Amino acid sequence: MSETPETGLATPSQTPRRLAVYRHARVTRLTHWINFLCVSMLLFSGLQIFNAHPALYWGQFGADSDPSIFELGADESRPGPPAGFARIGSSTFETTGIFGLSRNASGEFAQRGFPAWLTLPSWRDLAMGRRWHFFFAWLFVGNLLVYVVAGLANGHLRRDLAPSRRQLRPGALLQDIVDHLRLKFPRGEEARHYNPLQKLTYLGVIGLLLPAMILTGLAMSPGMDAILPWLVDMFGGRQSARTIHFIAASLIVLFVCVHVAMVLLAGPVNELRSMITGRLLISVEDKHE
Repeated sequence: MSETPETGLATPSQTPRRLAVYRHARVTRLTHWINFLCVSMLLFSGLQIFNAHPALYWGQFGADSDPSIFELGADESRPGPPAGFARIGSSTFETTGIFGLSRNASGEFAQRGFPAWLTLPSWRDLAMGRRWHFFFAWLFVGNLLVYVVAGLANGHLRRDLAPSRRQLRPGALLQDIVDHLRLKFPRGEEARHYNPLQKLTYLGVIGLLLPAMILTGLAMSPGMDAILPWLVDMFGGRQSARTIHFIAASLIVLFVCVHVAMVLLAGPVNELRSMITGRLLISVEDKHE
């Protein structure tokens, strides 16, 4: 930007012009916030359910015959006070105060997989946790169906999420990864559209993680097993389905955390405005360098 000789200030005509562009349709914004609510409630209630038996297995029979591949608990056999632990395969890590052993409402240490502040409800109540989980699970599925049907009808899935051939070139993907690592975000016209990593990530979540989480959730239901007995066999057993469900849910939580971090780094006010009103402010003279 050049300066005037007299004042050294930029002239008004040289100030970058900001333009409000319509980026998110109403149905996209609505389903986005319902998804956020559902994922939050499913996480907290799911951890309440997991705490009833905080271990994962591979196979059909679980604790009856299969060794655990992941476990949270407390070791009470050692001298002195018990210690919380997380066991992954043959490796064990002490986690007192976080996982396996954490303080309850009265301030005393109690054995539980995940701490009380991460579960819904915060006290031990498997039945209530299941009710919360099932309610928001079906709301989540219905909301996802609305998003997919609307996205196919208005072209959102094809227009906004399908990567172009140019974006799928190794050089373009590598450059996009480098830009993300350097926290360089698209500006100007490029901010109107999702970048390659965003598109591939969203497609991976919508096309892989969400179906895996939904199907494994159904596979753990005795009622659904009676209707679709092949569903359990498809995942190698009910305990395998539970493990895949936990992994898929964990990856979705990781996706949400990264998504929120990117929003904060890219400009939270502008990004939140676009997901509330649909309009994103861009500088028409900015370029993604």
